[in-house]
Amino acid sequence: MSLPTYPGPKKLSNALSAMRIERAKDARFEREGLRADSEYRDLGLAAATGGKLGVKHIRAIGHFEQPTGWHWHDMHAHFIYVLKGWISFRFDGVEEEVTLRAGDSLSQPAGVPHNVIARSDDFEVIELNVPAEYGTFDVHE
Repeated sequence: MSLPTYPGPKKLSNALSAMRIERAKDARFEREGLRADSEYRDLGLAAATGGKLGVKHIRAIGHFEQPTGWHWHDMHAHFIYVLKGWISFRFDGVEEEVTLRAGDSLSQPAGVPHNVIARSDDFEVIELNVPAEYGTFDVHE
């Protein structure tokens, strides 16, 4: 049995993260994300954790025209869970193509260059990142 990392339990008024509910009926997807062929819904974890964690529901809204090109994200953790469809990546240091289908998940190696090479037109994913806000940078060879 492990010991708690803080004296607890906490009262709601001094919890380490806020309670936040995002209702499906109120869902708002934005088209202001990294890719023009996708839309993004913030699931409220960034606000609840003061920016420590971010979770988004991302879905395709157009055909995937071409690979994203090699890039990396300035983050400490990056996790995806595929809800629908499929996506294929290449990762620096990994010989084979990585394809994920509905029900698959991936802890993406944080900071490692990758290239999204294909995805289905019905693709949907839940993405978690640490921190919530991060930079994306192209790799120039």
